[in-house]
Amino acid sequence: MARLIALCGALVLAAGLAVAGAAWWAWRALDAPGPAPAPVVVEVPAGAPLARIAARLEDAGVVEHAALLEWYGRLTGLAGQVRAGEYRFPAGSTPRQVMSRLVSGEVVLHALTIVEGWTFRQLREAIETHPAIGDKLPAAPDEALMSRLGMPDMAPEGWFLPETYRFPRGTTELELLAMAHRAMVAALDEAWAGRAEGIPLETAYEALILASIIEKETGVADERREIAGVFARRLERGMRLQTDPTVIYGLGEAFDGNLRRADLRTDTPYNTYTRSGLPPTPIALPGRAALEAAVDPAPGKALYFVATGNPDGTHYFSETLAEHNRAVARYLATLRERRQAQ
Repeated sequence: MARLIALCGALVLAAGLAVAGAAWWAWRALDAPGPAPAPVVVEVPAGAPLARIAARLEDAGVVEHAALLEWYGRLTGLAGQVRAGEYRFPAGSTPRQVMSRLVSGEVVLHALTIVEGWTFRQLREAIETHPAIGDKLPAAPDEALMSRLGMPDMAPEGWFLPETYRFPRGTTELELLAMAHRAMVAALDEAWAGRAEGIPLETAYEALILASIIEKETGVADERREIAGVFARRLERGMRLQTDPTVIYGLGEAFDGNLRRADLRTDTPYNTYTRSGLPPTPIALPGRAALEAAVDPAPGKALYFVATGNPDGTHYFSETLAEHNRAVARYLATLRERRQAQ
């Protein structure tokens, strides 16, 4: 009997030592670097149990033992705090670090850059082809989208600020448009609040329209306010703006890349050669610099401008029509010389 008791005691002791050894191993293993030699991105589905998440991480090479991660999560209560999303795990992440990241919500952020001068159509095309944007609405009419953004009966052109937007995978098209729209509303309000006195614009929307024209006319930062000044003076004198980008926008899909004299004579609501004042809507998505130029035009006397033809994209500004015509002749000569040199 004594021998049996001794044997049972030995077994209990051995079991205790085994449990203690396993616990000691597990605790140390929580701080052991994982097998991944490089960063690994893993998507954690919404509502997935920790066992499935741990298995996915083991399959991806982030952790060596899925059971260890699951045990740690359940023991600490962190299992119920795991947040869905796409996570990037650095090379050699320990199980403890992996769990910490899973509950942090620090998901991978993707980016979409809205380019200054894009049209709304180009923006929607970029969204349609972006792999991280979900719930796309390619068939949704523009009017329906604007209504959902709180601006029913408003044309969408111009109302989305060109910037780089960062967002988690699965962000919807509507959510992304809402971000860009809120940013434009804020930028336009700020620009309009700081407008110069006496500018020939009655509303912030008119400033948005003019800014879109400025955006399409030049990419040279130093010229934006000068071009804004030309347009402001023409508006003040009742002169037509006569700006090619508005004509091109009015032609829509009919524009083949070559603007002809006949196009300048073809009347559309956007043809500023045939119609006075601003076009009915913006013609592109203007950036902050164009917005600021539209409400703070540079002083001066120039009423005309034309491209110089130089690679830097600069323009020549003229006070008189005769001077402008000479500048146009120089521009055409520069183009001919360039074609002959090719």
